[in-house]
Amino acid sequence: MSTGPSLYRRHRPRTFADVVGQEHIVRTLSNAVTQEKVHHAYLFVGSRGTGKTSMAKILAACLNCVNGPTIEPCGQCESCVAIQNATSLDVIEMDAASNNSVDDIRDLRDRVAYAPVSGRHKVYILDEAHMLSPQAWNAFLKTLEEPPPRTIFVLATTEAQKVLPTVVDRCHRFDFGRPSAKQIATVVERVARTEQIDIDEHALALIARHATGSFRDALGTLEQLVAYKDEERIDPADVLAVLGVADDELLFEAVKAAVARDPAQALRIAAQLAESGRDPGQVLRDLERYARELLAVQILDEVPLELRVTPERDRRLTEQARVVSRPDAVRLLDLIAAALEATANGAQPRIQLELVLIKAAAPEVDPTTRARIERLEGGAPVPVPEAPPPDQAVESPPAAPTSATLDSYVELWPAVVEHVRERNAMLAALLADAKPVAITERDLTIAFPSGADFLKRKAAQDEHRRMTVEALKALSGQALALRYELSEGAADEDGGPELSGEELVRRFIEEFDAEELLDDDPERTEATS
Repeated sequence: MSTGPSLYRRHRPRTFADVVGQEHIVRTLSNAVTQEKVHHAYLFVGSRGTGKTSMAKILAACLNCVNGPTIEPCGQCESCVAIQNATSLDVIEMDAASNNSVDDIRDLRDRVAYAPVSGRHKVYILDEAHMLSPQAWNAFLKTLEEPPPRTIFVLATTEAQKVLPTVVDRCHRFDFGRPSAKQIATVVERVARTEQIDIDEHALALIARHATGSFRDALGTLEQLVAYKDEERIDPADVLAVLGVADDELLFEAVKAAVARDPAQALRIAAQLAESGRDPGQVLRDLERYARELLAVQILDEVPLELRVTPERDRRLTEQARVVSRPDAVRLLDLIAAALEATANGAQPRIQLELVLIKAAAPEVDPTTRARIERLEGGAPVPVPEAPPPDQAVESPPAAPTSATLDSYVELWPAVVEHVRERNAMLAALLADAKPVAITERDLTIAFPSGADFLKRKAAQDEHRRMTVEALKALSGQALALRYELSEGAADEDGGPELSGEELVRRFIEEFDAEELLDDDPERTEATS
């Protein structure tokens, strides 16, 4: 393989014919060049690595080629070579992330007044355009609206919603779609053949699938693999090692263990995934992707085009999608989403990975409502109160019966507490001594032990109440308002003694190794004054 600029730089498309995908953009711009009706301002919108800057340079080459305007620039003339090497004085690239001040834009505005040096047009390519400040845009707006003759602006951005509407209105907008895995594989295969890189077809497919819709990322990975293997053949195992992602075979086996309700095997698979040297957090994301693919195949009854990699892999994905029930696939995605949220809040990724696979394989250890409903009477739904006949008037919404429905919330409450604990251990400790005692269509009443007014007041604080409602909704699927009350009597149902406020404070100090700060503490007063 030759040295020098990166693979992406060396093999980026030079003409519209080289572009893979984005057919609507290629056709529109080709017609504009052919008819000499190129607009003075374009907005290219799309995720990173989808070819926005490359398309802008192709447009510049079409306009400034010695044979131009043409949709087939020669690539050999002085102008084409300068544009390819980023040395053209008539094609100016700017990174708005580092040139976003009013002074930077004023300098650009002054330079715009000068005529092209050697080409027919001056083309300004402003990357990450959304990073410009509103003040900078206001300084630039007049120039963008009425540029000098033969001056074209191409604004490239990944976040169009952050570009001022007044700017968007003055541009012709093009949205760059993410290329499919098959399209990326086509480009990677073409580059590998040109560079004489020996690579297995399944390794090519892996690179394409994990490029997340980015040609740049795919070619960057190929370059890493060349450095990793030197002159040796690149195999799928090499791709997995360089990317640090989970092997599809292990993901397949993990889901298989969940379907077979084999938690022991699920735990062994989790250990293999974690001990393979790959980041457990990345493994969770890979498992989420795989579960999503299973669900998509179930719904569509085929592997959609953007998910196809190799015939063998597509066949196995289809077969497993037919074995896994749709509720299982959805529940697996729910479990993974909760695990990813927990890791984002500081939980250990490996523990979360193990919990996901064990809960998926053993619903009886999963305290969520969906898992519990699956176990009730072999999957029978929880009884729901029947609605009154249409002609029967009611003065107020009927209360749900305090039998199966309330019991289900009583059974669910420990899971709610654990869900809260992942975000706020103190709040979970407050709620641990409480329990649901009544339910209506809109409200769930939570009772604290008599004498625990301190716990009740803390739990009723706005932020704590909101967090508990969110946990309850996440586990039950029901958005119920919470009402808090104290249990009647001097003791709870278990005959435990009533706790005074002082005793409750002491218990919190012991449990959390905390220090009580009194309002009249002189040291505290001095520290906060």
